Amino acid sequence: MRIAKPILLVSTPVGVVWGLFEAYRLAGGLVILMAAMVGVVSVAAGTVVATVRREQRAERARRKEVSCLPTALDASGTTGSRRHGG
Repeated sequence: MRIAKPILLVSTPVGVVWGLFEAYRLAGGLVILMAAMVGVVSVAAGTVVATVRREQRAERARRKEVSCLPTALDASGTTGSRRHGG
């Protein structure tokens, strides 16, 4: 990933622009349709990324909240976990 990531970050936008240019050369109106399609796919990908990040942030906050709660006393009067013999 050390080399692949920068190559992808550069080659992908170049390829999209090149594709739009070729669409314009082939048929002028086609570039409008291709640009709209690229826009819709970009918004969809952005929405998925935002949703995943929001869910991960909520999960981290929930875990932090649960880990900060005091442990309840078990039947023996200790706060240790029964699974670990404590």
